[in-house]
Amino acid sequence: MANPFLRTKSIDHLQQEGLQETGFNRVLGLWHLTAIGLGGIVGVGIFVLTGTAAATKAGPAVLLSFLIAGLASAAAALCYAEFSGMIPVAGSAYTYSYAVLGEFAAWIIGWDLLLEYALVVGVVAIGWSGYLQSIFEQIGIHLPPWAQGASGTGKGHVFDLLASLISLGIAALLSIGMEWGSKFNSLMVSIKLGIILLIIGVGSFYVNPEHWHPFMPFGFNGVMGGAALVFFAVFGYDTLTTAAEEAKNPQRDLPRAVVVSLGIALILYVGMSLVLTGIVEYSTLNNAAPAAKAFSDIGLKWATFVISVAAVAGITSVLFSFMLAGSRIWFSMSRDGLLPKWFSRVHPKYKTPARPTWIIGVVTAFIAGLTPINKVAELANIGTLFAFVVICSSVILLRKRRPDIERSFRTPMVPLIPLIGIGFSIWLMASLPGVTWVRFVIWLAIGLLIYLTYGQRKSKLAQNERR
Repeated sequence: MANPFLRTKSIDHLQQEGLQETGFNRVLGLWHLTAIGLGGIVGVGIFVLTGTAAATKAGPAVLLSFLIAGLASAAAALCYAEFSGMIPVAGSAYTYSYAVLGEFAAWIIGWDLLLEYALVVGVVAIGWSGYLQSIFEQIGIHLPPWAQGASGTGKGHVFDLLASLISLGIAALLSIGMEWGSKFNSLMVSIKLGIILLIIGVGSFYVNPEHWHPFMPFGFNGVMGGAALVFFAVFGYDTLTTAAEEAKNPQRDLPRAVVVSLGIALILYVGMSLVLTGIVEYSTLNNAAPAAKAFSDIGLKWATFVISVAAVAGITSVLFSFMLAGSRIWFSMSRDGLLPKWFSRVHPKYKTPARPTWIIGVVTAFIAGLTPINKVAELANIGTLFAFVVICSSVILLRKRRPDIERSFRTPMVPLIPLIGIGFSIWLMASLPGVTWVRFVIWLAIGLLIYLTYGQRKSKLAQNERR
């Protein structure tokens, strides 16, 4: 009997499986997939991190920080693109790891990403609530104190009602059908992109080139520090690869959507960086809402409201993308037998994995409603970086083991590009606080216990070995 830790799925079988009828509706075209990627990448960070990184790390050279972070992120994105075209099956990094590194590595990645995606949804839902309450206040609507936030976040606060409701709302949207959900997400992304382009376009008329001098006030070390800070704003494209079995032409469109979504996001981030550091002194951007304050300082007070609207639309699409990703990975792990089969039953009417979707929705609704944002955010990055290391490593391994496999997209300059992705991800993981590592290890230990007591015996591959 094969070592249970090293059981691998056949890539040839996965390629055939990905093109067969799997119970999902194939309704996602290139734009819908790109919108999911943009939904995951471009959130409220474009209005916050651009200013914060400029004020505290890089100055006007923050655009170089974004380019460096973008190149590092692109290294991982190109590896994802290769796998998404080669293995068009739901599950993204989990499924790719299963094919190259074996069942145990796949379990670790899947278990890790379940936590990461749920935490991202919780964090983002809290941020969504804050921006929507800001809009409400500007038009004279005030929630009762008990409903404004979790206990400890303000006087009289008990429960963040809006954060909880949006988590449940996105779960409902994902459960009733991908076609309607993807149309809604595409609308939110279009609103977000339109407003960002409007802000950049209007702001360009107020740019004073003198504000860009000195260009690199903190030196190149500051630029690299800025790159580390903003790197977390330029990933999220991995969410679209989890929807492989709902894509009309996954082998063609998934790799394109990964590359296009990251490319568009980088252009927007660089554009916002140039405008913000051009309309005001970079040193004034160190506040909670740097974009809104910068435009208010130059007399464009209407921009505060418009930016809030864009933030709400942007955050809604982030919620959609990450809850979609979490539910599809959960579904894939269940379908493979590593979690109970009950989770992988597709809804007979809506053709969606409704059970894991609703569980994630309810759990994140409680997390977002009852937990202060800083407590939720502490774990929300390490897992994605860990997945990046695994995927980039897998591309190198698979090129050596199976050079014969047909690849609709090939990562250029292997092994250099994957090594860049690995190196940058490890560097960022090493910079995370020690407490984050402790909690991460505890979560993985829980996952190991579940795998040893359930997954390694119940997996489909294990059952096939016993026949």
